[in-house]
Parts: sequence; structure tokens; C-alpha cells
Amino acid sequence: MSAAREYGLDDQYAQYDQYGLDDQYEWARPPVGGWTADDLDRLPNLPPHTELIDGSLVLVSPQTNFHSLAMRLLEYTLLSLAPEHLNVIREMSIKLDKRNRPEPDVLVFRADAHRGPRQTWYHPEDVIVAIEVVSADSEARDREVKPLKYAKAGIPHFWRVEENDGFPVVYVYELDPATDTYTLTGIHHDELKVTVPFPITIDLTAINRRPPYRPN
Repeated sequence: MSAAREYGLDDQYAQYDQYGLDDQYEWARPPVGGWTADDLDRLPNLPPHTELIDGSLVLVSPQTNFHSLAMRLLEYTLLSLAPEHLNVIREMSIKLDKRNRPEPDVLVFRADAHRGPRQTWYHPEDVIVAIEVVSADSEARDREVKPLKYAKAGIPHFWRVEENDGFPVVYVYELDPATDTYTLTGIHHDELKVTVPFPITIDLTAINRRPPYRPN
């Protein structure tokens, strides 16, 4: 018997029927001490983009149009500007420690950190920029929890992307190695222009435009 039936919560859990879950379904129960970073690669049937924060699984909500378009704009532009020793990828996790494996929306990482087609995470020392696009369900994580963890892990740059009237506003942070905390170096509307970790100019108003196709 499922927990819902055992405790008489039929009405409360009836909503799960829409997901094809019968009354025998049981959600994954964490072990003593919580899940570990390696468990994300072993647990069956986890939803895509599940993260691990302080030993707890974090399930993400469906992406909005803004979220998807902001990721596309940042990924495409950064990939076109990054020097050869760096690469760009979206939605890959970072194994910060045993109990934390978040998944930034976009990463700039060292190209030599690529370890093959079955790779599922990067070391924090591989990451140059971690970017989070804030969603309604991720505000506290993206504004408070994750920046603290990224800074403590030594990731030198963090960008937080907020939505304002359908357009991105990018908050750019740089690590202060003396305190292992981030310092806000700029708030960018319309255009993001920075010189570190490499020269970057991004037209933030282009979020709704289709990126031009560049054949090899």
C-alpha cells in the first residue's frame, strides 16, 4: 500500500494520477545523512535536471520561454566569443562536494576538462563562469544558496540573470579570493560588456531573435 493510501491522503495525492503514478508508487526515500553527489548518476527515474543541495534532491519546474531563450542567447554568444582553451555548455552539473551537485543553466569551463561522451559533471576547479537564470521556484536558491556554495568552491565568476519586462538583466559577480565571497561588479541592462574572464559583449535585447546560422 502506498503512503497516500496508508494515511488516508487519497484526495491530496490524486493529482499524481495525471503523471501515470499508481497507488503502489513510492517516492525515493533518502538514506541517513541524505543523498550524495554520486547518487544522482545511480538513482532510477529521476526527472531531468534534478539537483542535489545539502544532501536533498531538488526537482525543477518546467522551463518558461524566457528561461530557455536566455540560456540560448548566453550559450550561443559565449561560445562564439570564448578563446580556444575555454568551452561553453548548458545544464551540466558541478560536483562541489559530497552533498552538493547543483546544475547551473550555463557554464564556461576549461576545454581540457572534457572527459568523454558519458561525462555528467565537472569539478569546480574546471568552471570559470557559472550562470543561473532565475525562475519563480528557484529565486532563493539562485540568489542566496548557490552563490555562497559556488564562491566557497572557488568558482571565479558568477552571473545571475533576472527577467524584467521580458528581457534579461545580468548581475555579474567576481570572487574575492581573500574572503571566498562574491563581489557585485555590475548590473547590465540592454548590453552586457565585461573584460573578464575574457572580452565579452552580449546584446541582451536580442533574446527574442534567432541566432544566425554559422556553417563550419
